[in-house]
Amino acid sequence: MIESAKYAVFGAGSWATAIVKMLCENLDEVGWYMRSVYTKEHILKEQHNPSYLSSVEFNTEQLKLSNDINEIAEWADVLFFVIPSAFMHSELEKLNVDIKDKIIVSAVKGIIPESGLLVGEHFHDIYNIPFENIAVIAGPCHAEEVALERLSYLTISCADPVKAQAIANRLSSSYINTKISDDIIGVEYAVMLKNIYAIAAGIAHGLGYGDNFQSVLMSNAIREMKRFIKKVHKMKRNINNSAYLGDLLVTGYSIFSRNRMFGNMIGKGYTVKSAMMEMNMIAEGYYATKSAYLINEKNNRKSRLPIIEAVYDILYLNKDPKKVFNKLTEKLD
Repeated sequence: MIESAKYAVFGAGSWATAIVKMLCENLDEVGWYMRSVYTKEHILKEQHNPSYLSSVEFNTEQLKLSNDINEIAEWADVLFFVIPSAFMHSELEKLNVDIKDKIIVSAVKGIIPESGLLVGEHFHDIYNIPFENIAVIAGPCHAEEVALERLSYLTISCADPVKAQAIANRLSSSYINTKISDDIIGVEYAVMLKNIYAIAAGIAHGLGYGDNFQSVLMSNAIREMKRFIKKVHKMKRNINNSAYLGDLLVTGYSIFSRNRMFGNMIGKGYTVKSAMMEMNMIAEGYYATKSAYLINEKNNRKSRLPIIEAVYDILYLNKDPKKVFNKLTEKLD
């Protein structure tokens, strides 16, 4: 069943576009849902996404495009959700198709604000999807490098290794190397947390800190991530694997990182609102920061998370970035 399954992607941003490109390497037909009628019509006419990764050309005969989320959800067996977490709830509310027997793949890098749950947990609790039918994609992998067909690595996490491997096979190509994992919750938290640390790296850069401090910041970030994930989901894992450390490093250092870019603007003096208005993409780390902070509060702040707390103070309490980072430097080692 899984080998002959039909695949579809929900979302039209850069990462959604990259995933469609990867799937098109291995499938004769890929479903693709997007809200924008203009984007759909442009792709049909010009063979590329007008707003994201416009260098990627599609054979439109391979694409089943629709502005109707229910049409694509009913058609496909494996549903890749690549919608920003802040908009997931409103999009999912449009669903009237029963998806409990579908396989859900989350490529969303955050927590759904309305439920306070990871995407996988949200689908399990709200839509009764068994955990063995839920998978998560992690990097290190930037959409822009997929577009350029530069060698990239993906980890697909699922409680069912057969499904994980089948999904991995559909994403693999000469420029995409895949592996599987059973740490679905840990990987999904890592995907969320790395965006917060990328914002911290951007703020540091915007404030004028150099490479020496950035290396210390990332070293502390991976240890902080390990403490956080161990607290919320204790199991045996190697935090130095690419799904954790590798994804953190590329998001914290890459010029393609929207979260680092967002943080850099904050460090240079932009307000949160002005930085968001200037960016053309969603910085998932902004929403993830509040979620991570509240989860730690719920756990009675037993975990020491100075970097997350510093980013929270800047983004949500409007504290001065320079003063906050001056204090943060004293807490790092």
